[in-house]
Amino acid sequence: MPMPWTYRHASREWRAFLDDVKDGMGLVSDNMAYTAVDGVFQCYRKRVTAAQGLGFASVLPSVPRAIFVAGWQPLDPPLPFGSRAALVAEVKALRPHHNLTPDNAIEATSAALRRQILPADWERAMEALPPEASGFWDVPGVPEDELRPRII
Repeated sequence: MPMPWTYRHASREWRAFLDDVKDGMGLVSDNMAYTAVDGVFQCYRKRVTAAQGLGFASVLPSVPRAIFVAGWQPLDPPLPFGSRAALVAEVKALRPHHNLTPDNAIEATSAALRRQILPADWERAMEALPPEASGFWDVPGVPEDELRPRII
């Protein structure tokens, strides 16, 4: 089997993802974008089982996948999803003295991910999740053609 594309081109893929995150959130630095993405991932994984989280992570590009699982305590019982405002507040609470994460962090992270993942893989991952877990990644108002992979 050949080496998976995401491993062979991890740096290129990560750069494209990070640039999409920065653009989508209106951020100016890689560090700001990383903190926002890390906050989104931590918020999400607190609300899914280990099996659900690992199923989702399996379709992520290699560097976001590593960020998603880094420091995760998968034996903790999942929390309820709650309102979008509460979820965004939690994302913004990560490293609060160094966090300039905007209100659209979840949607911008989702859009950036979808620009890296083949649509069939994304759909398969979403179909395996309960509605609230897959709904977390919704990007209302963004046309599907803007959510297609840019690097293939």
